[in-house]
Amino acid sequence: MSKNALPADPTLDEIRVALAPVIGRHAGFDGWSEAAVHAAADEMGVDRDVAMLAFKGKAIDMIDAWIEGVDLELAHRLPAEKLEAMKIRDRITALLATRLDIMAPDRESLRRALAIMAMPQNLPRAAKMGWRSADRMWRLAGDSATDLNHYTKRMTLSAVYGSTLSVFVNDDSENFADSRAFLDRRIDNVMQIEKVKYQAKQRKEFTPSLSRFIGRLRYPAR
Repeated sequence: MSKNALPADPTLDEIRVALAPVIGRHAGFDGWSEAAVHAAADEMGVDRDVAMLAFKGKAIDMIDAWIEGVDLELAHRLPAEKLEAMKIRDRITALLATRLDIMAPDRESLRRALAIMAMPQNLPRAAKMGWRSADRMWRLAGDSATDLNHYTKRMTLSAVYGSTLSVFVNDDSENFADSRAFLDRRIDNVMQIEKVKYQAKQRKEFTPSLSRFIGRLRYPAR
C-alpha cells in the first residue's frame, strides 16, 4: 500500500491525511478551495462530499492538514537515528532545509497558504500551526527541555521558520541558494542566542546564594 493509499473503509481522519498532500498539489492552480478538494478526491477515488466534510469546507483546515502532512514527511525523511549523528546546529539546519525540499514542488500553494494564514481571523490558528511544527522539529532534534527553555526554543525556531518561508516563496535563485543562505544566517543567530542563554545559566548555577550564606552565618555547619 502506498503512503497515501486509503483503507477499504476509511475514517474522516484517514481521508484527511491521504488527501492533504494531493490538495496541496492542486492548490497551486485552484487555490485552497472546493475545486482543489474535488480534484484531489477524484484522484484518490473519494466521494467529493465526504472529502469536503473531512476538511469542513474551510481553506484553513486544508492548509492545517497539508502542513501536518509536511511534518509527517519530515519525520519520515529524517528519523531520530539519522539525526543523532549530527551536531545540534546541523540537526536544525537539516530539518529546516528538508522542509523546504518537501514544499518546493508546491511553492505556489505555499504562497497562497501564507496569504490565507495572515488573515486576521486565521492568525491564532496559524500561530498554533507554527508552534506545532517547531515543537516537532525540536523533538526530532532530540530536545527534552521542560523548563522555560522549552518555550523559548520553540518560539525562536517558529520565527526563523516563518521568516525563511517569506524568503523562500519569492526565491528565484538556483536551487534556492538565497533561501539556504538566509536560513544559515538565521540559524547562526539562534545558536548564538542559545550559547548566551547557556552561559547565563552556568553563571547563575555557580553564583553564591545570599540566603544560603546568611543561613550558614546564623547556623554554622558543625
